[in-house]
Amino acid sequence: MHEPRRYKRFPVSYRIEHWVLTISFFLLALTGLIQQHVDASVPRWLVGALGGIEMVRVLHRVSAVVLMLLSIYHLGVLGYRLFVLRLRPSMLPGKVDLVNAIQSLKYNVGLSKDRALQSRYSFEEKMEYWAVVWGTVVMGITGFILWNPIASTRVLPGDFVPAAKMAHGLEALLAVLAIIVWHMYHVHLRSLNKSIFNGYLTEEEMEDEHPRELKRLKAGRMDPPSTPEDIARRRRVYFPVYGVLAVIMLAGVWFFVGYEETAIATLPPAEQVSVFVPLTPTPLPTARPTNTPAPTSTAATAEAPAAATSSWETDIAAMMEAKCTSCHDGNKMGGLDLTTYQATLQGGVSGAGVAPGESHTSLIITRQASGNHPGQWTAEELALVAAWIEAGAPEGPGAVQPGATPAGTEPGAAGSLSWDADIAPLMQTRCLACHTTANPLGGLDLSGYAAALSGGAGGPGVVPGDPEASQLVVLQSLGGHPGQLTAEELQLLVQWITAGAPEK
Repeated sequence: MHEPRRYKRFPVSYRIEHWVLTISFFLLALTGLIQQHVDASVPRWLVGALGGIEMVRVLHRVSAVVLMLLSIYHLGVLGYRLFVLRLRPSMLPGKVDLVNAIQSLKYNVGLSKDRALQSRYSFEEKMEYWAVVWGTVVMGITGFILWNPIASTRVLPGDFVPAAKMAHGLEALLAVLAIIVWHMYHVHLRSLNKSIFNGYLTEEEMEDEHPRELKRLKAGRMDPPSTPEDIARRRRVYFPVYGVLAVIMLAGVWFFVGYEETAIATLPPAEQVSVFVPLTPTPLPTARPTNTPAPTSTAATAEAPAAATSSWETDIAAMMEAKCTSCHDGNKMGGLDLTTYQATLQGGVSGAGVAPGESHTSLIITRQASGNHPGQWTAEELALVAAWIEAGAPEGPGAVQPGATPAGTEPGAAGSLSWDADIAPLMQTRCLACHTTANPLGGLDLSGYAAALSGGAGGPGVVPGDPEASQLVVLQSLGGHPGQLTAEELQLLVQWITAGAPEK
């Protein structure tokens, strides 16, 4: 049987580049979209299947680095083809593409019987190519802002961070839909184009998809080849220039990746906790001691650290006003307002400003500990704030730390727990940065009792008497949540739900 004549479409290097792009794009889309919709059941399952939210974030960032390196390589190849080999810029759109687009529209709606005469690259392929270029630029800029929010908000308003998050997610969704609807149809459904696998198209396929290019090849209208001497001379110019530019671009990638660790360092490590522990009756004392004063230790009292008596009102507020509020006031650089106690606990776009009892996960500590802050604290001031946070970050002298268990609500006495007295302060500290009435992430609003019970897209937030069916417990038990509860706080939440989740 006569073997059909074939025309080379893509060399091996082009095909390898295409598949590296395909794999990195697939991983970026998968790991990015499931992070956006982690409250839904399927994305939550995928996060678990991939090894947890930390592994998903690592995969997303590694894929992003691969895409950046691939872009640097592609620029080098493009420059070599245009400057050294002096080949035609066949991906540039021109008048013929506009004519072909109009003719394709007429053919598809039945106004013409003639299909468009496509060149080496059709107008659809050129649109896809430049869409990839545009998308890579947008995703790179918005990705840098999300990867380095503090560095970005030093030169940009804090509103750029949520705006970048919105643009990053919408551009990703647009790219995925374009691949599924546009690329899959034109390449795999309308006619199975195998050139990206074997590098060739048959004469029949060329006649169907690229008749103008086939006519040019048969007529022998090829690009005039350059002489070996000309190519060698241009290489001597091109390689040093591209080498310098490549080093600069690689340094930019290194800066992109390693400048700031805020997005990872502020994520509390996952804790292994028991989701449901049955309550046991608290035994009553057989006899109440009479007025016998409890023994005290003078030495222990004398050795108690002075920071244990610190509070926001007596010590911390004045220090914030002196060092921090020139930037973190009503303008809220990075979304962080340090003028009031509640705003400081709530934090900004990078997480909670203060996590009572956990100075190592509190944003104001991690940022100051990195050094070189415009309002840098002294070592003594940093130690004072850290000790205040470890003591529970009380607002005033003698105040109970936010989310702490008040007297009479120890395990075993869960019947005295209530939303107003115990759970609402906990939600204010850990959750309201994302789950508010104005911006309920995942449809979950935790600013009020009724809203918390109602829940969001993943189901009821609280099911009185059933912690295992309550989304608050289920999501927190997975670990790695941006507003991760400690083991004690999660146990307190479980006990309150088990006791019927009373409001007052």
